Parts: sequence; C-alpha cells; structure tokens
Amino acid sequence: MTPRELLLGSFQAALAAADPLKIVGAHLPKLPASRKGKTLVVGAGKAAAAMALAVEQHWPADAPLDGLVITRYQHGLLTNRITVIEAGHPVPDESGEKAAAEILLRVKALTANDLLLVLVSGGGSSLLTLPADGLVIEDIKSLTKQLLASGAPIQEMNVVRKHLSAIQGGRLAAACRAPVIALVISDVTGDDPTHIASGPCAPDTSTYQDAIDVISRYGVKAPKAITAHLTRGAAGEIAETPKPGDAVFKRVENRVIATAHGSLQAAAKYFEAQGIPAAILGDSVTGEAREVAKVYGAVAREIQHHDAPWRAPVALISGGECTVTVRGKGRGGRCAEFLLSLAVDLNGAPNIHALACDTDGIDGSEDNAGAILTPDALKRAVAKNLNAADLLDNNDGYSFFQAIDSLVVTGPTRTNVNDFRVVLIQ
Repeated sequence: MTPRELLLGSFQAALAAADPLKIVGAHLPKLPASRKGKTLVVGAGKAAAAMALAVEQHWPADAPLDGLVITRYQHGLLTNRITVIEAGHPVPDESGEKAAAEILLRVKALTANDLLLVLVSGGGSSLLTLPADGLVIEDIKSLTKQLLASGAPIQEMNVVRKHLSAIQGGRLAAACRAPVIALVISDVTGDDPTHIASGPCAPDTSTYQDAIDVISRYGVKAPKAITAHLTRGAAGEIAETPKPGDAVFKRVENRVIATAHGSLQAAAKYFEAQGIPAAILGDSVTGEAREVAKVYGAVAREIQHHDAPWRAPVALISGGECTVTVRGKGRGGRCAEFLLSLAVDLNGAPNIHALACDTDGIDGSEDNAGAILTPDALKRAVAKNLNAADLLDNNDGYSFFQAIDSLVVTGPTRTNVNDFRVVLIQ
C-alpha cells in the first residue's frame, strides 16, 4: 500500500467513527413517558442533516416526531419528518436567522409532556444565529468576519457569540418547558458542550465582560450596537446567560456521542492493522498552524535521525483546532497552512509523508478537506515556479497544493470532529 493510500485510508477510518448514520441510533432516548407527548427535533451544525436522517431511520413510525434543523449550504439530505434548512457558514445569514427564530418559537410551545431532542454539531454557532433584542444580523456578520480573521480560538469566539444571541449559551434549553436531551458531536478541544455550537443547551460560565475582553484582546472593531449591547450586559442591564447550577438544567442532558479522540483511535487501529505502529499525540492541539507544524517537523527529524521517541515506521496522529492569523491575501485553511509550513520546515526530507484534513470536508472556506504532503512537494512546486515560503507568507496553502495536485477533496462529510493530522515516517 502506498503512503498516499495509507494516509487516505486512515482519514476515512476517522470519518467513519464520527458518521452520524452509524452512531446516532445507539444514543437515542426513550419515548416520552406520556403517550400524549410529542418529540420535537431541532438542531444546527454541519452534521445536522445526517443526524436528523439517523433519527428518522431509528424512530418508531407510529410515534409523533417532527422538527427543524439547520445545516450548511450543500450539506442537506432528503428527510421525511424533520425539515432541513441550509444556511450560511462560517458567516451567518438571513436563512439561518429565520430558521433559528422558528426553532425558538416551536421550542417555546412545548409542554412538560413533550420531549425536545436537540442535535448539536460543529458549525452550529454560525448556523444557529438569532440576534438578541436590539441587534441585527448585518452587525453579527461584520463582527464574525473580523473574529475569523483575528486568530481567536473558537472558544473565545463563542464567548462573544453567546452574549449576542437569543438562543445560544443555554438560552434554548431555558426557553423549553419539556425535558431536553442534546446529542452532541464535538468539534472543539476538551469536548465541553458549552463550546460546541455555542452551547444552546449547556450552562455558560462566561460573562458579558468576558466577551468585551475578547473583542479588545484581538483588536476587533465591533459595530456600535454590539458594543452598546455588551456594555449594558456587563452593567447588569441585560440578563446573563444561564449559569451552572441554574434550575433549568435539572431537566437537560447533554450527551457527547462523537469526539476527535474517538476518531484518532480509529485511525490508529487502521494503521496498526497495516502493520504500522501509531502514536496519538493528542486531540487538543492548538496554536498557530504554521508554528505547530515546526514542532511536528522537529519530532519527525528526531525519529529519523535518532530513533526517538519512536522508531520508524510510525504514524503520528493528532487532532484539535489550530488557528491562522490572516496577514496575506491567499487561499486556504488551517490544514493547508499547517502542511505548507511543514513542507518548508522539512525541506524535502525523505520518507516523511503527511496529511492534514478537516473532518467536515472543508478546510477554511475552500472546496477541499485538506491536502497531502510528499517528500518531493517542494521540488514539484519549484518546477511550476512556485516558492513555498512566499506562499506561506501570503497564507496561500491552497494554491501550493492545488498546483502540485495534492489537495484532498471529499465534498461535505456531514460530520465534524475537528482537524485530523497524520505524519507518517517510513
């Protein structure tokens, strides 16, 4: 089996471990105790459509079930009982706002005899955007674009989003009189439901002042209405998000059903089945993608030259969510940035191959999941008059890997457990 086949095979194993159609059925709740009660399914995220379809496939045909979920454009699936709406990601839009408003309205109409089943996955922070009273979607769009370019970690971005929302930060659960069960596919380090899709059913420990501090820390110029809203919240003039210990959460359960670590374990088993030892370096790797790549390059060289801390062959597997502080005008997401930086650092070192892909099938805002790095990548790029270091300075990893035909294109995977990286030392 070639290195490319091994890398792609491990990625497919990782995706299968987080496939909603394979995993959701085992985590579905029992029907409401009262036969008079109904089950409402709502949700948001890149996996929302696949999760909704999985619910339909396993739910009794004679049991009341309907609902509405929001997913990214081109991520929808054909469902019969649960409506799927497509909306904007990573920047929210009016389609998502309208659908989120409908979700909140339907949740408020539930009674104590009903059941609310919430399907939560990565991407939900953007897709489930419903501005708080006094705010408009255009201001949320503007702020989101700036935060995305600032290099802020997703957890900090979500602190801001929660305090601008009428539905996130536990507010969806607070609006419901029925028992709430949230099935959560985690795309954040640590797998805390409060950070996944900005925690619509989870208690929130952050504050309005924390949101103000994030905006200040990353030099974001928030629209005046948003600044005024957060200032009023910090002054106690607007109610805070529901906190841990709030009575509302006594009838709420968040079940994390898929994680990055589960996918890394599946990939490790795949390599071991091919006779290649695997080492999981962690599911919570963060930091600037280009700097993280230099660490991986150093480890790979240590293995090659000194047989430590592992002997080759070995596959170094990791997950997490690196960041990219955008300074150039190129194309590409954090996976392409990681691999391009690794290419520059390794400088053509033999017998080292790598793959970095986002498990949602979209690296940044491009059409690829990620890319594959081969030892001859720099040589092939030079043959096309490309300078890897210059492209890295311009945040243009996509153009580099596109030119040497090394992009990985999967289309929407309809799941999301964060980034997946493998460095294979032969």
